[in-house]
Amino acid sequence: MRAELHGNVLLASADPALLRPLQPWLAQRAAHVDIALTAEAALALLTAPVSHGLLLLDANLPGMELNRLLDAASVASGQGRTPIVLIADTVTPEALDRLSEGIVADIVPAATDTAFWPIRIDAVLRAQALSRKLDQLSESTVQQAQYDRLTGVYNRETILAMLFRETDRVQRSKSSLCMVLFDIDDFGHWNSRLGAESCDELLCQVAGRTLRQLRSYDLLGRVGKDEFLVGMPGCSSVNAVMLAERLRLEVFSSPFHVGGEAVRLSACFGIASSNGRSPLVVLREAEQALEVASCAGPESIQCFGDCQGPAPGPVAFLSSSGGDELIAW
Repeated sequence: MRAELHGNVLLASADPALLRPLQPWLAQRAAHVDIALTAEAALALLTAPVSHGLLLLDANLPGMELNRLLDAASVASGQGRTPIVLIADTVTPEALDRLSEGIVADIVPAATDTAFWPIRIDAVLRAQALSRKLDQLSESTVQQAQYDRLTGVYNRETILAMLFRETDRVQRSKSSLCMVLFDIDDFGHWNSRLGAESCDELLCQVAGRTLRQLRSYDLLGRVGKDEFLVGMPGCSSVNAVMLAERLRLEVFSSPFHVGGEAVRLSACFGIASSNGRSPLVVLREAEQALEVASCAGPESIQCFGDCQGPAPGPVAFLSSSGGDELIAW
């Protein structure tokens, strides 16, 4: 079974003895075969808005030194995403170096019999497909290791690792960093009433709404079943309180729609400032502040230590503007 070829093929050669047998065979395999008789023509085709699935470059192509041509072809083809097959009468040390570097996928003698080309090309395409699949699996594994599977935000380990890096930067620049830890009030009640699947959807909606309130360089992670942590570089505790107030209003005061019902959630917030200390220490302080806030009642905001002014009272209960029958706890 031959390997699948996606996109056009670029055959860059000025040798009629090579073009004559290869062009009709390639035309049976590819959507289109682009022929380039010079290096300049090859580069023009590579930079055109056309998807190539395979590049066949003759080492004797006129117009440019081979190493420069391979470098340009590698960049234009996406640094190895499109396989490059070098056609050469002799295998030079430079060509072998490019093969070991992965810039060239294969080196095929120009005198190769036409009957052997399908074998060589299929081997290149299969290797490329396998490499692409391995890259996808590797990327997926990294994502699974860094992100919370349910909500798509950072998991606890990743956000703490990123906060350690931010703390190093804070120590060097003598800037500020705050953490805002919030917990959805009485989430166990909603789990009993709505079921696990609906509550999973609620957590995803909370994460999505929260992300829309953050700056591009703020950090958001899920650090517990219904607990989320926001890392705010360059922010003081005053700024953190302002964010907590905004989250109360923009995230939690509007109803969530899940399982055919409109649900009114609330949350409490604990805030702690880094001052260049270990994120683990700051997180413990945020947890203590959150515990105090939870004891004070739903929608409370508490800073660890000296709070910058009294925390505002809970927001007013908002009915759904769409006329939904709200359920709240």
